[in-house]
Amino acid sequence: MNAILGVIFHFLGGFASGSFYIPYKKVKGWAWESYWIVGGLFSWLIVPPLAAWLTIPNFSEIISQTSGSVLGYTFLFGILWGIGGLTYGLGVRYLGVSLGSSIILGLCMVFGSLIPSIYYDMFPAEGKDTFSQLLGNTWGQTVLIGLAVCVLGIIICGKAGTRKEKELSKGGVDPHGVVAKTEFKFGLGLAVSIISGVLSACFNFGLEAGKPMAEVANSLWKAANPGETGNFLYQNNVTYVVVLWGGLTTNFIWCMILNARNKTFGDYTNKKTPLLSNYIFAALAGTTWFLQFFFYGMGESKLGNGPSSWILHMAFIILTANAWGLILKEWAGVSKKTKTTVIIGIITIIASVLLVGYGNSLK
Repeated sequence: MNAILGVIFHFLGGFASGSFYIPYKKVKGWAWESYWIVGGLFSWLIVPPLAAWLTIPNFSEIISQTSGSVLGYTFLFGILWGIGGLTYGLGVRYLGVSLGSSIILGLCMVFGSLIPSIYYDMFPAEGKDTFSQLLGNTWGQTVLIGLAVCVLGIIICGKAGTRKEKELSKGGVDPHGVVAKTEFKFGLGLAVSIISGVLSACFNFGLEAGKPMAEVANSLWKAANPGETGNFLYQNNVTYVVVLWGGLTTNFIWCMILNARNKTFGDYTNKKTPLLSNYIFAALAGTTWFLQFFFYGMGESKLGNGPSSWILHMAFIILTANAWGLILKEWAGVSKKTKTTVIIGIITIIASVLLVGYGNSLK
């Protein structure tokens, strides 16, 4: 039952992550950096402590009593994760949306799921799944097979993306009548994507570094609820607060630089734009973005600490993003073969999710 609930929670988190950008499309008259940081203030500064306060009333005390080294590493990984998010845009620029997103999210999934378990092989810690355990147990082998199948699904979706870009760029015009960009640089794009994929995986490393805070929250919950079994559903909410401080730092600095460079500071008070609705939609996007990790923490509490949660989270994001692409007719105007390819990729990712969920049920 825990495995089923864990998969459901990760689906909700992946759906939130794959859908959060839609409200941004309703923002009118603002530059990207303006609505991104407004939404980001809700994602990284306002909503996380609110969620922690609602679920862990003494979360601020847990943070204040945590050692400086734990807070420092958790914050540092948050900063690195923020850089990964910013370089994501460059990867997409040089590889295209479909191929770039697939490669970056795929690398993020692989590094984020496997590196912590390899680390705990070298530096064992109680309750941490190691890579040796994955290789030496049927459940772990099933999870690794699921990871391999998911990578295959990502490759197939990426193939569909490259076919789409080639088909739509014939004649130099996309379906919306905009001249197609010719910045495809595979070598440079792949290098940037590797950097983005590795650094984006640092969010998972931040959760690992901040695990002592989650463990304290879990212990306090068990002490207050002696009859309860399992882990505290919201234990990671306290860790998110610190990790997202790091993400806020990176993104805030960059957005302020872009505001200054592009002279867009006036966006925040520009009465020629629908200010109220812009703030509402940006806040909605930011809040939706945070919900991915709110549900991620709930899923991890059900599946336990290991690579499975990260694999499921990334797989559902990829799945949702591609599904939205079909719903919003982003694949209109391409050949039947290309549409069939992306559908096969999505089905393959679904199969990988089922494999990972099954592996966890064996555990």
